[in-house]
Amino acid sequence: MPALDLTQSSAALTRAVCDIHSVSGDETPLADAIEAAVSAYAHLEVIRDGDTIVARTNLGRDRRVVIAGHIDTVPINRNLPVEDRTVDGVEVIWGRGTVDMKAGVAVQLKLAAELTEPPVDITWMWYDHEEVDSALNGLGRLSRNRPDLFAGDFAILGEPSNGEVEGGCNGTLRAIVRTEGVRAHSARSWIGENAIHKAAPILARLAEYRAREIEVEGLVYREGLNAVSITGGVAGNVIPDACAVEVNYRFAPSRDAAAATRVVTDVFTGFDVEIVDVAEGARPGLDAALAKEFVDAVGATPKPKYGWTDVARFSALGIPAVNYGPGDPHLAHHDEERVPLAQIDAVERGLRSWLSGS
Repeated sequence: MPALDLTQSSAALTRAVCDIHSVSGDETPLADAIEAAVSAYAHLEVIRDGDTIVARTNLGRDRRVVIAGHIDTVPINRNLPVEDRTVDGVEVIWGRGTVDMKAGVAVQLKLAAELTEPPVDITWMWYDHEEVDSALNGLGRLSRNRPDLFAGDFAILGEPSNGEVEGGCNGTLRAIVRTEGVRAHSARSWIGENAIHKAAPILARLAEYRAREIEVEGLVYREGLNAVSITGGVAGNVIPDACAVEVNYRFAPSRDAAAATRVVTDVFTGFDVEIVDVAEGARPGLDAALAKEFVDAVGATPKPKYGWTDVARFSALGIPAVNYGPGDPHLAHHDEERVPLAQIDAVERGLRSWLSGS
């Protein structure tokens, strides 16, 4: 089993964690290594659920913080093992997982080992299956199996945020908008009804849609409504009798699932609309006392998170949560994924300063 030395620098730990392959569904070797590493520290109670590892302090503090990060990555594409490179004059660690989100996990592991007497109790969570279907998500599974572990006053998710604080997140909804026609030989097309042609108004409404910007608790979230796939057709000489346009709606956390559904069904009035997936966003929660202390300690100006992240799972439990981690979100899943060394150090300093009360 690969070993992790938590006395190393966060940058060295980033390299070690990244080089343990953990594409979604193959997280066990990394989960084993994390469990073994944190189990060596007497101040941590270690709990395992599948390939999710929890380590927590039990110091009797009057407040508790939950800090989480996923350990899986999207598939590798000739970008492991990681390399030290200089890109545009910036020293980086290059390779799969550096941004999304093993640099953040490395910082968390180091601090979990070193912070033996924090002013708040801390629950650290490193979980599996984030990059795949939400039904498999290790954090979701843990919340069902051990809801008691989610007790907390504030949560931080180490998703890449360029070392800045991103509050809450947008919600996401997927819908299938369908049209129907009548099959016929394409040489006699007038006998049939072309379902793909009938989809033109759907695409026109999407093209005409203007993204809205909605302020929620001082942060401005940008919404979006876009076609992400279109299917239809039977054969090269047949008029299609069915067409389906998949639409993705990213909505501000001021809306719940019902309100988001109404927006989509209103846009496509007159069409057959099926909602196939919806996940509500998370309000920023930056008015919570711990959130204010955290933002002040790291010296950040909070920004909105446009994508959906697992902060929504904490928000649904009534726990304010933010995203805070090294790495540029635009490079997540990119074949040129890379994280600046300076951002790893900055996030470690910020979290250490806050969690140590210094």
